[in-house]
Amino acid sequence: MGRARGVTTTGVGLELELALDQRVEAARTETGLGATDDAGHRGDDLIGDLRAARRPRLVVISGPSGVGKDTVIEDLRGRFPDAYFAVTATTRPRRPGEMDGVHYFFLDDDAFTARRADAEFLESAEVYGFQYGVPRGPIRAALERGQDVFVKVDIQGAAAIRALVEHASFIFLAPESMAELMRRLHARKTDDPEALMKRFGTASRELSAAREFDYVVFNETGRTERTVDQIAAIVASEHCRTRQPDVAL
Repeated sequence: MGRARGVTTTGVGLELELALDQRVEAARTETGLGATDDAGHRGDDLIGDLRAARRPRLVVISGPSGVGKDTVIEDLRGRFPDAYFAVTATTRPRRPGEMDGVHYFFLDDDAFTARRADAEFLESAEVYGFQYGVPRGPIRAALERGQDVFVKVDIQGAAAIRALVEHASFIFLAPESMAELMRRLHARKTDDPEALMKRFGTASRELSAAREFDYVVFNETGRTERTVDQIAAIVASEHCRTRQPDVAL
């Protein structure tokens, strides 16, 4: 029991203090509070169980062409340095600045077909005349290591993964407007006018798929950091769930 600063305890005062401590301890015993150590150990065990309940999450990010998925993924790499970012295989030509094995695995048609025949892809689809596939093995290995996994796919790919994998988290990236989406598509300068309009028309239809996702995040021009903040908040909320089932591939 504490004493006021500057007060000296006499012999009689010390006896009274000890007596009071004994009475307090007796009261704690009578009311069951004397088992604080046992309760503390049990509580710590439960807290340990809650911490151990954390499971790695599979986060699938999708959205229409031109919405800025690649830029968002690049910024997420810096925000989640311990996570695994799945690298998609594709048969499309490499764009300026893209690195094989970092942005995509660039394969020819025969190599892609062989890997698909060996069931190496979690999902695969033809998009705008080219093949895309998400390798299954590296994702499974990362989850087993306890890493969160981010997968960037088109709308078709997200639907295929949703049909195959339970307990993944699906995030739809939406543009701020169709006019801004058209500006982004045109600024890429990777398509002729006919292909550009095809992408734009497809994007308009793909917006209707947003309601099939768990979350929608608007990726506004010049506000990529805000987009990444919102995705980080989603991942944090997924890890705060009291029930976090394992993701099985």
